Amino acid sequence: MKKWKWLIIMLVLALVAGAVWFWKFRKKEEKVELETEVPHYGNVAISITATGTIQPVDTVSVGTQVSGTIANVYADFNSAVKKGQLLAQLDKTLLLAQVQQFTGVLQQNKANLLYQQSNYERQKKLLDVGAIARADYETALYQLTAAKDNVTSADAQLKTANRNLQLSDIYSPIDGTVLSRNVSAGQTVVSSLNAPTLFVIAKDLTRMQVQAAVDEADIGNVKKGQRVSFSVDAYPEDQFEGTVKEIRLQPSISSNVVTYATIIDAPNDQLKLKPGMTASITVYTKEADNTLLVSARAVKFTPDSSLLKHYTIEGKPASQRGMHNKQEEGATDTSALRKERPKMSEGGDTTIKAKRAIVWLKKGNTISRKVIQVGLTDDANVQVLNGLTTQDSVITGTIMAGSIPAANNNVRSPFMPTRRGSGSGSGSGGNRPR
Repeated sequence: MKKWKWLIIMLVLALVAGAVWFWKFRKKEEKVELETEVPHYGNVAISITATGTIQPVDTVSVGTQVSGTIANVYADFNSAVKKGQLLAQLDKTLLLAQVQQFTGVLQQNKANLLYQQSNYERQKKLLDVGAIARADYETALYQLTAAKDNVTSADAQLKTANRNLQLSDIYSPIDGTVLSRNVSAGQTVVSSLNAPTLFVIAKDLTRMQVQAAVDEADIGNVKKGQRVSFSVDAYPEDQFEGTVKEIRLQPSISSNVVTYATIIDAPNDQLKLKPGMTASITVYTKEADNTLLVSARAVKFTPDSSLLKHYTIEGKPASQRGMHNKQEEGATDTSALRKERPKMSEGGDTTIKAKRAIVWLKKGNTISRKVIQVGLTDDANVQVLNGLTTQDSVITGTIMAGSIPAANNNVRSPFMPTRRGSGSGSGSGGNRPR
């Protein structure tokens, strides 16, 4: 009897231990849930970044062709000047003395010319009647010719002296703003092979340009007419717009890095941009506005066997069919999409080359495979050219039941520049500003 009693006690303890393990220590099966999103309309762009320097579109260096001492300065930094406005004057004392000197020399040579002309005519008449030798006549002719040349030389010297006197007044050649003043009253300037620069004048500060240094790896995608946005440290909250004007063919090499100067037109109606500022530049090489987008995670997602317990999968994943079939169906990722370079015209319009990709759609407890055509991508969003609508529920990933869901799929890549007027990024809604 005791034997059966102990067996019953052991059985009860085993049942109790099993129950405790089942309710307390048994690993519960966690249900796998799917993250989904609905395709949405927004903007997507491929861009490159560079740095550059802001400078006026046209500047003129004002110098002097004559040497002397600066007597008066009539313009200063930031002065607004008009074409023909007097900027500075040189001391005219020596220049006036030269004018007077050459005036006297010219008068003497003109008097000598009159005398030699009269002497020549007299000698010619005497030669005609045979009163003098021909040698005397030729001497008179030579002296007359020399007198004419002396008058011409003295006249040229006088004109030069007068011109130098005029050049002692330094005028503005254009309408603009004085950026630099390099002289002061009393300073001596010496004109030699290189004329000294007295003033630097910018023609129009409401129109600026940015000279950007674009890396050789990116220059092939930059075309004339493409849209550009940039920012400067002075106004970190402002985004300035511009257009690619010119790509200069002369390379610049620094530390084995080759860059090309790219000129960008930038309106400056508010005069916020100042010469010499450093600009952080974004050139939009390819853009698509108000286009259907899906998260880049969607084209990377592939269902695995863990979903078979809860969902029915229609269409075997490419990973289970082999790499050959995967390539045939055009399954792609964002790195491949970024390498697909669409052609662009001179005006910046793009012709997007379509590429096939695979996404998975959720309908109730059914997962179905869908082949779509995609275009541009910015690593956060992919442009959908064909195959999806805003009514589809596209799978972007999996999460365990009860866990914290992933962040918003529409968040753009942190490495991509911000587009004005496009919400949270280039993949979000809204048209780009005009």
